[in-house]
Formats: sequence, structure tokens, C-alpha cells
Amino acid sequence: MEKSSAIAALGALAQETRLDIFRMLVQSGPEGMAAGELGQRLGQPSPTMSFHLTQLRFAGLVNSRREGRSIIYSANFTAMRALIGYLTENCCGGRPKTCSQRTRARTQSVGAEARNSP
Repeated sequence: MEKSSAIAALGALAQETRLDIFRMLVQSGPEGMAAGELGQRLGQPSPTMSFHLTQLRFAGLVNSRREGRSIIYSANFTAMRALIGYLTENCCGGRPKTCSQRTRARTQSVGAEARNSP
């Protein structure tokens, strides 16, 4: 992934509604979700959803397809993996196993703290 593509993707995700949309599409898997259903679940009107979905599509993070009268959106998992790869390609000085062990331990620690907090 090129730096300009990473900047576009990160910029698109740096907005609360778009991040919520993307996370929901990731959870829905490759089959995706209709724009109307996304809007209902997030409590957003159609014009707002259209704007945010367009921004995510321009950043290459979502795909769309027509099924009957609905437009179905799905996460672009290839782009998501490329962005994660770009962000972590030099993780821990080029020792990815060390990085993943540290990241895993840190994630587990943060998760335990969150579960134990009131």
C-alpha cells in the first residue's frame, strides 16, 4: 500500500460515524449489508449514510453492489489487510513475531483492565 492510500483510508476512518459503519461492515462479513439497514442500526438518515459510505468507498475501504432495489455494502477486506500491513510492516524492528507477542500481551492486559473497572 502506498502512503497516499493509507492516508486516505485513515482519514476516512477518522470520523465517528464512518468508523461505526466500517466496523459494522467488518462484522457482517463478505455478504455485507444494505445501506438502509446500516442507517437504521446506526440511527442515521439516508443522506448522511450516503455521504459517509461514499467517503469510505472513495478511500477503497468498502465495496458496493446492487441487489434488486438495494445497494449492498461490504468491507474491502483486502484493503483493510493492506492498511494493517502498512501500519505494522516494520513492527519491532522487523521482528514481527516479537511484535505480535507484545501486542497480544498488551491487548490481553488492556482487556483485563477494562473488564475489572467499574
